Amino acid sequence: MPSKFYEHNAKSGLKDKRRLSVFIDVLISKYMKNVRTAELTYVFCSDDFLLEMNRSFLEHDTYTDIITFDLTEYQNELQGEIYISVARVKENAKKYNTTYNDELHRVIFHGVLHLCGFKDKKEKDQMVMRENEDYCLARYKKEMKK
Repeated sequence: MPSKFYEHNAKSGLKDKRRLSVFIDVLISKYMKNVRTAELTYVFCSDDFLLEMNRSFLEHDTYTDIITFDLTEYQNELQGEIYISVARVKENAKKYNTTYNDELHRVIFHGVLHLCGFKDKKEKDQMVMRENEDYCLARYKKEMKK
């Protein structure tokens, strides 16, 4: 099932959502062989909206670029909601000296990777997460050139 993309008081500038959705399905198939159906919802929002979600649901009083909720109920399916702060992505793109578009896609893939079981709390896990983000981003960019 295709991923869904919504904007909540923030413009993502995301292009070619259909191809991105297909690519996300390919990623899920790569990382989770047993998943038969996947339904992911992305919500692009403001810093303040995501901060409030972080406080309400995770009891964290910090800004963040992404919050991922795994809503999976049954085996062989994957369901999740991924909230992304557009302002935080823009800020991080400058901070990490990359383009907004690359950083946006990196964060999108980061959410998928979390739902596929990757963690990022420990330093070793962060390195594995980053390697997989890099892989996803490079593969997606190559796919978009076709």
